[in-house]
Amino acid sequence: MSDDQTFRAVLIAGWSILLPIGIYHRVKSQATGESLDRRQEGLFILVTLRLAGLVAFAGLVSYVIEPSSMAWSSLPLPAWLRWFGAGIGALGAVLLVWTFHSLGKNLTDTVVTRREHSLVTAGPYRWVRHPFYDSAQLCFFANAVMAANWFLLLAGATMIALLVIRTRTEEEKLLARFGESYRGYMARTGRFLPKRG
Repeated sequence: MSDDQTFRAVLIAGWSILLPIGIYHRVKSQATGESLDRRQEGLFILVTLRLAGLVAFAGLVSYVIEPSSMAWSSLPLPAWLRWFGAGIGALGAVLLVWTFHSLGKNLTDTVVTRREHSLVTAGPYRWVRHPFYDSAQLCFFANAVMAANWFLLLAGATMIALLVIRTRTEEEKLLARFGESYRGYMARTGRFLPKRG
């Protein structure tokens, strides 16, 4: 079995586990039937983030279906580095599942909070304010390294950059919603990395 076939199988196995968990939590969070005004993200982020996500997903699916279809953007990475990427991906997947579980019904795909939204400060939120984005960073990096593909790396980096930009708006909305509770939470936690003692 070639390296591409091996890492293709690892990606398929990982996403076969992670996608149903993500879909389950998304569906569960939609049970309120509440509509969210995604335009509050701003038109630039609303459009570019979803477009970048579609491009990244299409590249990953192309690689999984037929690795040679993405050969034009391949990188000459050693197998040990690609296995390191698989380990990073497993770490990202565990963090993502923990984040889903911690968010519960508060999960949204936008900066807008639900009417019954509560401030989550448990689980990974105990240390960082945006573990969902941290897990996304780990998974995007892992996908690109396992596939040994610069296009997937670039698409993932674009997604992360857009999420970082969106974070400013998201935190403004959370401050408006939770006031001093969120301000205190910001003071004791890091945005993406834990604060030093």
